[in-house]
Amino acid sequence: MLFSSGVFLFLFAIFSLFYLMLRKRLVARIVYVTLFSLYFYYKTSGLFLFLLVGLSISDYAIGHFIYQLKGIAQRRLMLALSITINLGILCYFKYTNFFIDITNNLASSKVLEFQNIFLPIGVSFFTFQSMSYVIDIYRKDLNPVVRWIDYIFYLSFFPQLVAGPIVRAKDFIPQIYQNPILVDKKMYNRGILLIISGLFKKAVISNYISLNFVDRIFDNPTLYSGVENLLGVYGYALQIYCDFSGYSDMAIGIALLLGFKFNKNFDSPYKSATITEFWRRWHISLSSWLKDYLYISLGGNKKGRLRTYLNLFITMLLGGLWHGAAFKFVLWGAIHGTALAIHKLMMQIFPRLKGTGEDMHPINRAIGIFITFHIVCFSWIFFRADNMDIAKEVIHQITYNFDISLLPSIISGYKYILLMMLLGYILHFTPSKYSLVSYKIIKAMPLPIKAVLIVVVIWLVMQIKSTEIQPFIYFQF
Repeated sequence: MLFSSGVFLFLFAIFSLFYLMLRKRLVARIVYVTLFSLYFYYKTSGLFLFLLVGLSISDYAIGHFIYQLKGIAQRRLMLALSITINLGILCYFKYTNFFIDITNNLASSKVLEFQNIFLPIGVSFFTFQSMSYVIDIYRKDLNPVVRWIDYIFYLSFFPQLVAGPIVRAKDFIPQIYQNPILVDKKMYNRGILLIISGLFKKAVISNYISLNFVDRIFDNPTLYSGVENLLGVYGYALQIYCDFSGYSDMAIGIALLLGFKFNKNFDSPYKSATITEFWRRWHISLSSWLKDYLYISLGGNKKGRLRTYLNLFITMLLGGLWHGAAFKFVLWGAIHGTALAIHKLMMQIFPRLKGTGEDMHPINRAIGIFITFHIVCFSWIFFRADNMDIAKEVIHQITYNFDISLLPSIISGYKYILLMMLLGYILHFTPSKYSLVSYKIIKAMPLPIKAVLIVVVIWLVMQIKSTEIQPFIYFQF
């Protein structure tokens, strides 16, 4: 069940018709959307639907217990129970075989058998959402919902259920009770623009360069020159951005058409001049979650410089592990944690560097963007490679088999792929003010023209579409 599939678009059209009929009937609308969301999740993960329902019941109940209890020890015990349940689910499904592998390696023998465990799609996202709900109640930043149906509505809301963005309960739950649902022209036009741009980024740019170039490079790096490997890394940086931000755009756009507002999840991250700025622009819902619920819980920057650096490193290390049970993800997190700690240190040594980089001199900012982009690209090698051997081969080819004289023949042989990559990066680095121009153009279009535009984008998708199903990259996390 992909947003970019014809099946979803057909079901969503039918869903919207009945949703419109229920716009003034609050309880009926909540039940209707919840049932559709649960069906949507069933179509992605089958009977793991009951895992989602079970988690909604447990954290709904625990949230009420924490709110009603007065003793600090009792409240902490209930919070610990919720965190244990949520992390227990994550650890079982994502890390069981990882720990078995570590145990067998330490014992130098096959002490434990690997388990055949299917990873429920979206489990990392809805467990984090559920934990934030309970933690916010514990911190007295949020009152619990009265009805369980309201909580499972929040937890299972289909636009962001399987790949985010991670939506905070205090931002989302008040919107549930708006009655009637109001979608003004601004929300409608922005929703249409986000759906179109998200569909284009995912199904046209990301899928095309993935199938025709990036996947081939990372399948066997030694078959390609260092220049091709480097272009493959640049291609993956664009692919994962277009894939994930494309999903987020469609999720936010669909939510807007239903009357709900999500916070921005991506803000042109490769325009960042520092690694700190990058994490304020990339996967904003996850980075802010890690900051508010992990980094600050570890002490943040209030326990001295060395502890601040350590907290940054631990936060990103666990952020890497959140993405998957493999040392390559741990290394990816370690690279970012180290870079963040170094940037924090540099800001303390050189006060002029304080800030995220947005107020830099243009020349310094350009240099900063170049350096930050290549730090991020270097870390993407480990993130994308199927294993550490592949990552080493990519780095070896770039380092030792880089022959710039091959560039003209490479450009000739991959001209359409490189043109697609060039288009993607041009769109990414286009100043934000031009996005407002796009919005104004969409806003000014009559409804039939908007319909034609959507049809054209879908036609483009169909022209580039392969016979293989191309799920969103973050479905695996």
